[in-house]
Parts: sequence; structure tokens; C-alpha cells
Amino acid sequence: MDCRRVDRRYCYRSNVGALVSSNVTSWGRFPQAEHTSAAAPEWREQLINEVKKHDSLLAFGLGRSYGDVCLNDGAALVRMHRYSHILSFDRTTGVLRAESGLSIAEMLSVVVPAGWFTPVTPGTKFVTLGGAVANDVHGKNHHKVGTFGCHVRAFELLRSDGTTHVCTPTQNQGLFRATIGGMGLTGIITWVEIQLTPIASRMIEEQSIKARSLQEVVDLTEASDADWDYTVSWVDVMASGAALGKGILLRGRFASQHDGTLAKPHPRPLLSVPVDGPHWLLSNPTIRLFNTFWYHKQLGREHHRMVDIEPFFYPLDAVGSWNRLYGKRGMLQYQCVVPMQDGVATMKSVIRELQKGSVASFLAVVKKFGTIESPGLMSFPKPGLTLTLDMPNSGKKLFDALDRCDEIVAAAGGRVYAAKDARINGQRFIGMYEHYREFVDHIDPRCSSSFWRRIHNS
Repeated sequence: MDCRRVDRRYCYRSNVGALVSSNVTSWGRFPQAEHTSAAAPEWREQLINEVKKHDSLLAFGLGRSYGDVCLNDGAALVRMHRYSHILSFDRTTGVLRAESGLSIAEMLSVVVPAGWFTPVTPGTKFVTLGGAVANDVHGKNHHKVGTFGCHVRAFELLRSDGTTHVCTPTQNQGLFRATIGGMGLTGIITWVEIQLTPIASRMIEEQSIKARSLQEVVDLTEASDADWDYTVSWVDVMASGAALGKGILLRGRFASQHDGTLAKPHPRPLLSVPVDGPHWLLSNPTIRLFNTFWYHKQLGREHHRMVDIEPFFYPLDAVGSWNRLYGKRGMLQYQCVVPMQDGVATMKSVIRELQKGSVASFLAVVKKFGTIESPGLMSFPKPGLTLTLDMPNSGKKLFDALDRCDEIVAAAGGRVYAAKDARINGQRFIGMYEHYREFVDHIDPRCSSSFWRRIHNS
């Protein structure tokens, strides 16, 4: 247990949370929003006071959602990053309870030296525990362990009427299921208790394999399911013909032997992007050139190595503020999932629509979701193939291409991820989530977001 962090809960603090800029953006920096308030409470009394003040509010973690699901334009945000005390950590069982503003990065700095790791992690460690629950994040190991919500033992929910509710799989079950993947709309998560996973080393046994087509990427992924805990593939969405979707499969598993690396310090970002990139930096020609280089930088078909947690799980975290590379107009991220049946054909159709719209992406990832069902009513993952892309905000052509992709995904029985969205039609989104009506019954009447209002006005 990190006693220093726990003990400071009992220090005296003013009941006024720190006031920060109300001009808060998501990681994609689109759309823009102006908030009436964005206080950052550190103590429970401050948090309760903030909740009492506002007619419309939304909890905000570290802003790594890409679109408007973490924004509340014209209303209040409650920034949770200072509400981040570890409440308990059992080094024997790996059960951790912490306030919801604790980031995965802060958590790992305490639990990894003790031989534990987060059961599920997204592609950045700069995500709060509350945000991980509210977006029910997933990782490279969904086929083995499901989503983050599958490992949540309990959490406390503060509703806008001042009541608190401890929620578990059997206690306040309706709120439990609605809050996991509930986009912060059911209230303010105050603390989260999760079950960690044991590790003997920080090192990952990694294999990378070049694939000549999307079908080969998927075949290699399925062949890896049984023996590899983590799988993900980078794909070239600008390739065409027989090479459409060619890529590099990355698979890994923790080293099983104790090697003394658990106490190794966590690195800070190696560099940071100080200014917004020019519009030509991530244009079609430069991205095409990058994709060609990235695919051919591995000379042989297979490559084996041992790597640290950081480059395996969080390669982009090595560059601070990397989102600024996309310039002032920002970027959009798009993530969809489609069923495995005809999944390759559907993904090819999606990629072709993007190519028709001259959409370029060098951060394009394909993964397979397994059959472990999340407890969350609005959780995004379902069994099938998922594609994620980061794209410069090029305006109408991009939006039109993504609308066509939505049609393909919906027709196949798939869905789009709210945490990555900035533009989907509301009725189409609602139609993708079969538990939507049940979820709505649990929304806190004073919690809202730019995303939620947008999808109900389109």
C-alpha cells in the first residue's frame, strides 16, 4: 500500500475545489466546448459541494476520450484528476480500492513493484479508474478476459440528489450495469474496487508477424488466441487490391520468471509536441509514405524480442501531447466492431469507403473481441472484429465517408464506440445498442454531456 497517498486523505483542506480553465477539450480536440465551470475537487466534501451547485454536470477524468462524450458544452464539468487517493491495496490478493480520479499510470507505479498489473488496459495509461469504468475500456486481451468492467468488484456512485450507492454485481445491480459503459451519465463514481492480475516481471515476450492481407491478419489473430494473452494488429488502410488491409500482427505474454524488473521506475515521456502541426504534416502523401516505411521496416516475416510494459502497451505515451501533430482542426477517431461472420468482407467494405473519401490514417488497428460478455448495458465490445483509426479532421469528405461506414457497420449488426465518436447520427447509434431503453431508466436527471444531447437531437 502507498501509505503516503492514503494518509493525506486525513489532512485538512478547504472545501473549495481548485478552479481550472473551463475551456476543456477532448483528446481529438474536436468538437470545441466552453464550460460554465470546471472545478477540480480533491476531497469528498468538495466533490459533494460541486454536485449540489449545478443543474447539468459531468465528471471529467484526463480527457483521453476522442470526441464529445467527455464534454458538457454550456454546462459544468467536475474534473476528477485530483480526487485520486488510494484507499486500500491488498498485496496478497491483488484487490485495490481507490478514488475514481486515480490514473492507471499512478496505479501501476504502486502495484507493479508488488507483482500486480491492471487486468485490462487501453492504449494509454493516462486514463482514470472512473473513466475506465464509464467507458468500459478494453485492451489487447479481450479474447481472454473481457472488458475492464468484468474485473470491477464494486464502486460507489454519488447521485445529484446527494445520495450514495455502493454498487456490485449483486447490490444495486441496475446501477452497476448502467454505470459500466454508462458514459458518466448515471452519476459521479467516487471510488472503484478492482481485482488486479498477478505478474512476475515487467517484461513481455513479444512476436511480430507480417501479414500480406486483411484475411491473413485475421487468420493469424485467431491462431494466436489459445497461446497468447495479448494480440493486436496494425493495418495499412491505404493499401488496395490483394494487399488491402495488409499489416503487422503483434502478440505478447508476460514473462513467467521473476527477473527483478518489477521495481524498475516507470519512465516519463521522452519528448513532447510543443506546437500544433502544420496541415501538410499528416496529409495523404505523408501518411502513405509512413505506412510503406512502417510495413517494410521489419525485414523478415517474424521478429521475436523481450520488451518492457511501456513500449508494448503504451507506445504513444512516450510522446507527450502527440495529438497536436494533427493541427488546430484536430482529429477524429473511429472505432467499430462487426460480427466474425463475414467480418473480413465487412471490414474491407469499410476500408474501401474510407479510401473513396480519401481518408488517410497511419494509426489503424484491428483486434478480435472474444465472447466474454461485459456486465455493462452500453458496453461497446461484442464478439467480432474491431477496427480503430485516427484521422486528421479534413471536413465534409471525412464525415460523409464515416456516415457510409456507419451504414455498413449497422447493416452487419455491428456498433460504433461512443468514447471515440464525434459525429454519428443519434438514431443510428441508439439502434446499435439493444439495452439502450433499459439504460435510460438509470440516467441521473442532472448528468448530461455534449454527446448525449447530440445523439438525441439528430
